[in-house]
Amino acid sequence: MLLQALGKCTRLTKPTIRYAKVQWKNYTISHNIKGGLNVTTRCMHPKHNGLNLWLVRLKSGESSVAKGRNPPKVKLKKRDVTRLIGLAKSEKLVLTAAIGCLIISSTITMSVPFVLGKILDIIFDKDGDKAKQALDKLKHFSLILCGVFLIGGLSNFGRIYLFNSASLRIVRDLRSKLYRSMLNQEVGWFDKKGTGELVNRLATDTYLVGNSLSQNLSDGLRSTVMVLAGTTMMIYTSPQLALISTCVVPCVAGIAIVYGRYVRKITRALLDKLADISKSAEERLGNVKTVKTFSKEEMECKTYDNLLGEALTLGYKETMARALFFGATGMSGNIIIISVLYYGGNLVIQDALSIGALTSFILYAGYSAISLNGLSNFYTELNKGVGSAQRIWEILDRKCLIPLNLGVVPETKPHGEVIFDGVHFNFPARPEATVLNSFNLVLRHGETAALVGRSGSGKSTIASLLLRLYDPLQGRVLLDGVDLRELNPVWLRKHIGAVSQEPVLFSGSIRDNILYGLNPGVSINDSQFDEIVRKAHVNEFTDHLPYGLDTLVGQRGMMLSGGQKQRVAIARALIKNPTILILDEATSALDSVSEELVQNALEQLAKGRTCLTIAHRLSTIRNANTIAVLDNGQIAEQGTYDQLISQDTGAFKELVKKQAFLMNT
Repeated sequence: MLLQALGKCTRLTKPTIRYAKVQWKNYTISHNIKGGLNVTTRCMHPKHNGLNLWLVRLKSGESSVAKGRNPPKVKLKKRDVTRLIGLAKSEKLVLTAAIGCLIISSTITMSVPFVLGKILDIIFDKDGDKAKQALDKLKHFSLILCGVFLIGGLSNFGRIYLFNSASLRIVRDLRSKLYRSMLNQEVGWFDKKGTGELVNRLATDTYLVGNSLSQNLSDGLRSTVMVLAGTTMMIYTSPQLALISTCVVPCVAGIAIVYGRYVRKITRALLDKLADISKSAEERLGNVKTVKTFSKEEMECKTYDNLLGEALTLGYKETMARALFFGATGMSGNIIIISVLYYGGNLVIQDALSIGALTSFILYAGYSAISLNGLSNFYTELNKGVGSAQRIWEILDRKCLIPLNLGVVPETKPHGEVIFDGVHFNFPARPEATVLNSFNLVLRHGETAALVGRSGSGKSTIASLLLRLYDPLQGRVLLDGVDLRELNPVWLRKHIGAVSQEPVLFSGSIRDNILYGLNPGVSINDSQFDEIVRKAHVNEFTDHLPYGLDTLVGQRGMMLSGGQKQRVAIARALIKNPTILILDEATSALDSVSEELVQNALEQLAKGRTCLTIAHRLSTIRNANTIAVLDNGQIAEQGTYDQLISQDTGAFKELVKKQAFLMNT
């Protein structure tokens, strides 16, 4: 259909193109003909989050398929700057006071050249009887300047302190909002994001935004005030010299605009590269045992060095642009000073201008040049701040597909009957790979249903759908006859306890990790806690530890064995007293003795609860009420253990035979 549409719309012979396995339904096809036989066809799917497929017909008749994303064009827009400044709305009173201090300190600073010029005129006008009068005026001016400079110093202190303290609070609030927004996103969003990338958003990007609203904003406003004041005083002192000085301004302004756009683009690319570096380092350091097991230390170091080299190349580009820009602006400033000295010297010789006035003008010109340089820095840092803010707004503005604050919250606990009705599912990160296809299953209250099948058949995916970590593309998952999409996800997950095949613990004590499973607002006493620890057989190894349940587990539980982590995870699930229990290979890391003890405990705890068990070791599901065998995203067989094993041929019996053979060999 797509090829026919392409041939029909462009009036070309059917192109020969190899396509990946993609659902073409609901795609929007648009064409762009660029002379001759050049044809670009863009296919977009509304469910693929901006995924584009580009089909290109070349003049030679060859065709190619390129799949990717368009690199975003970074532009400094008024609304971006307005929104960036809007982040400081909560600190408007503090920033107003800071701006007041800034105006006072800048005014005092810009009064120095004027006063200095007057003092020089007094000094040079000391002939005859005027010498004593000049000395009195000099003392008077000096005393006034001491008081003024004291006020200026206090104002400068207030400016810096207020701006930076406000920045700390702005960054804190921004990081809090960003972190909350990240955690509230659905799991499918995290599948496409690296942990290092997200941490880089929280650390680097928020810092750059905070810097744009504190020190950079302070310096920018100060430079603006000083440029305006300096220009005004230059015109007041000598309009002729001021006209000469302004000749170079348009050139500098044009260079600043071009430079700012380039730096903004480079900054965004550099931040993306730093995010990749953080992601790579976080993955390797978090899995350092795997790195050492395969002796990949040297390879990982070289990979990291290559990433650093790419970032360094981008840094060189920014440094080159900065050097060219400031070299050009510095040279322009020097040209202005030479011109002022030459023309101003002629005015002094002709008695059209006093020495004090020329000195004041030169100082104002120098202050204005320094302030223009400060404005250039402000513009550069503002571009960096906007680039970082845009990446933050991408997360803050994203609408979560599974919002936590919506949905029905029933007043009573669920009964526990679950129905998978015609479920079709693909992972958002792999839309072309079908995981479940027209999947149907019923989990009855008080019964245990077991899922078996080859790796990758979709067993763990079913558990994720029950927890509503994902929503099915088609079909429904019902709890007591209600579609999970109509229920509040937080309420749903409060009544489901889950133990994954790869339990993850947080750095802290064993006690903290078990108590992590408690629902908000629920508390238990010590006897109830000890009972849960005993049922999960956690006490069997904590009794031999020096600090018992208060022993630290290390990052991701690295200081515990796989079996110990799994027991802690079981206790963490049981402490919720859930209506529905999901056991995804919950005993896979236990030895045979511990497995039998924990399995017996789990079977006792599963009574009266809806239990979904996912197992590779088929011996652990013998007592399940029903067993479903998955194959190609569907149920191939279903029944009790005895019913399935009694069949002459079947997928379940084949799995049992292969597992028994492996165990015997």
